[in-house]
Amino acid sequence: MDDINKEVGLNIRKLREQKGISQEKLAELAGLHRTYIGQIERNEKNIGLKNLGKIAKALKVNARDLL
Repeated sequence: MDDINKEVGLNIRKLREQKGISQEKLAELAGLHRTYIGQIERNEKNIGLKNLGKIAKALKVNARDLL
């Protein structure tokens, strides 16, 4: 389980950086807290499906692209 959380966090960070979006901006676009985005990217928190969808929408990608 830890591996998928790590992979999702890395994918979010990679896509966010490719799009030139800060953690703060991504959090704002997704309606989430900036520290939560950082915790996801550092594999410190599990991400729920609803939040995965919010982040995918904010990044303008399919949720599957984050897996």
